[in-house]
Amino acid sequence: MIKNIFIFVVAFTCITISSSYGYSTQNNYTKEIKLIKLITNKGDITIELFTNEAPETVKNFLNYVDNGSYNGTIFHRVIPNFMIQGGGLLPDMSQINSNVPVVNESNNNISNKQGTIAMARTSDPHSATSQFFINLKDNDFLDKVNAPDGYGYCVFGKVTEGLDVVQLIGSVNTGNKSGHQDVPIDTIQIEKVEIIDN
Repeated sequence: MIKNIFIFVVAFTCITISSSYGYSTQNNYTKEIKLIKLITNKGDITIELFTNEAPETVKNFLNYVDNGSYNGTIFHRVIPNFMIQGGGLLPDMSQINSNVPVVNESNNNISNKQGTIAMARTSDPHSATSQFFINLKDNDFLDKVNAPDGYGYCVFGKVTEGLDVVQLIGSVNTGNKSGHQDVPIDTIQIEKVEIIDN
């Protein structure tokens, strides 16, 4: 069972990371921002950010939102009954510029339940940059408490509206493209990410 989980996690890991191994602690925000909206070509997804439970991760995510990096990116990896992953690639499968990796805050012990959003990473626990995923089901095996590497994947928010859109994206047909697997046949684009005034 542990072997299967390890293979599954390895198969899921983030495609690319920054070559820098410093950790991002930058914060351009003077107030807490708790809600953002992903506007996709399949519908809108509203997400509540856990600013207190995962402060550095949220800061990192919001920096990408603030500079427009997520606008025009795609959900480039979709695995039914598991997760949808995006935030790093454009429709031509080229990579966006990323900041330095952010420290893994999975010690907040928030579980990878259905509808939660977490950071994607490589086998290095502290390698997350821009890519994130939304859980299509309860994926407790990704939690720190169950992770073979002792870290798991950091949850930093949850979907509050648009879970039906998430599930719709999670059911699309996928294939291989430019060396990547599980890529939606029809492009699923994040047209814009908006900060919702709290």
